[in-house]
Amino acid sequence: MTNKELEFNRNDDKMRLRLSELQRKLDKIYQGGGKNKIEKHHAKGKLTARERIDELLDKDSNSIEIGALAGYEMYKDHGGCPSGGVVVVLGYIHGRLVIVVANDATVKAGAWFPITGKKNLRAQEIAIENKIPIVYLVDSAGVYLPMQDEIFPDKENFGRIFRNNAVMSSMGITQVAAVMGSCVAGGAYLPIMSDESLIVEKTGSIFLAGSYLVKAAIGEEIDNETLGGATTHNEISGVTDYHCKDDQECLSTIRDIFEKLGPKAKAGYNRVTPLKSKFKDRDIYGVFPDDRAKPYNTKEIIKRLVDDSKFTEYKAGYGKTIVCCYARIDGWSVGIVANQREIVKTKTGEVQFGGVIYSDSADKAARFIMNCNQKKIPLVFIQDVTGFMVGSRSEHGGIIKDGAKMVNAMSNSTVPKFTVIAGNSYGAGNYAMCGKAYDPRLIVAWPTAQLAVMGGAQAAKVLVQIEMATAKAKGIELTEQEEAELYQTTKMKYDEQTSPYYSAARLWTDAIIDPADTRKVISMGIEMADHNEEIKPYNVGVIQT
Repeated sequence: MTNKELEFNRNDDKMRLRLSELQRKLDKIYQGGGKNKIEKHHAKGKLTARERIDELLDKDSNSIEIGALAGYEMYKDHGGCPSGGVVVVLGYIHGRLVIVVANDATVKAGAWFPITGKKNLRAQEIAIENKIPIVYLVDSAGVYLPMQDEIFPDKENFGRIFRNNAVMSSMGITQVAAVMGSCVAGGAYLPIMSDESLIVEKTGSIFLAGSYLVKAAIGEEIDNETLGGATTHNEISGVTDYHCKDDQECLSTIRDIFEKLGPKAKAGYNRVTPLKSKFKDRDIYGVFPDDRAKPYNTKEIIKRLVDDSKFTEYKAGYGKTIVCCYARIDGWSVGIVANQREIVKTKTGEVQFGGVIYSDSADKAARFIMNCNQKKIPLVFIQDVTGFMVGSRSEHGGIIKDGAKMVNAMSNSTVPKFTVIAGNSYGAGNYAMCGKAYDPRLIVAWPTAQLAVMGGAQAAKVLVQIEMATAKAKGIELTEQEEAELYQTTKMKYDEQTSPYYSAARLWTDAIIDPADTRKVISMGIEMADHNEEIKPYNVGVIQT
């Protein structure tokens, strides 16, 4: 076996181990509040959030779960919040792409933590950006009161949900809400601000205040079913539109509603008959090194992502630390901007380090991004970037100006953008390569991803130098052992924060995915974006040249 084959097998083994770790974490998360809570849920005749979504979506169809790792290892003092207490899935109902939001009532009765609100808003953002229908499967006790100050009053908090309901309605985006459990207080407005609402007999209820609060407030004694159950809201108040005997009938009715929706508008992004890569799907494991400092040829990754392993490279001999190319993914025409991790030489003999953005590569990427906007071609960014080149030569050569040009061109893009964080995503490189702050329609990470201002080792060195300088100013000299301990402590903390799980928990990424699923995610993303027929004119504003 050759060294190349050995390296391929090592990489493959490492990636499979990382994916096994990911699956173990997800399997635990999928249990929500735990086995006992699920059994109690079933005893009431209710399906769990994930069971409801499985029943609702087309069988054997593709789907993408958004934010499965939201809340991971957060809120430990409050017992945790698996998946943020809400399940969000992009999938199909009668062949129509929709986004489904289902409260998980096995997690704190479906109460809203701060991350729950953020995740719900992300789901609505996806619906608004792409003009795709949204389904709410409501089963929630409302705001998690011990943390109400972090979920109630601010712009990106609970109330923004209802504002978005109104905005989506004005945009003609279909919203259907099913009340399959509790729906209380301010949350009671969500189903009523949707286009159509359903309620399940005996388990579903809607009211601004439950029976206990009603008695405390006005002295009236009444049970919850009479106050706001299915019969009340279908026959007396007229609040809901459909009375369903159980979860299954409710979900079947939603499918019936979607089966009769009118035709979909389209932006018209170019698509032809899809072709597979010339490589096996999981070959990508072997060509991507587990060691984040190790160079590799990014074009070998691209070959395993694009149709027929074929792409047309733009300015191949210039700005070599970024690869720009036209290709197809599952039939869709795309423009790919990817960090090249090989060490390259320019014609002048200059050595350029892989994963670093230089002036020439930033200049090339900016022009390519503008070309894709001119041609109405969706953009795919593949990140493995350590940042922009520093030092006097780069500064004197105008790296800030060229970096700004790239950021400007990318920020103002009107075609859909999709971001895959394969490896490093550090500093301004994250920004220039369409990080979360730059509105990618979907942003996903491989298990090998690392997001931070800089790598753990570099950050620890900088912070230790600052600590030593501070101590010295006070007349204190750190011993070599104290310096080493400080370095290790700082590095461990920083490494924890660069983990893809830390990022996914806070919804800096939509999901951690199997690299073999990258084609599916991008294809569904472009199909989703194709629903928004409005393509705005492209204008980059003022760019320094």
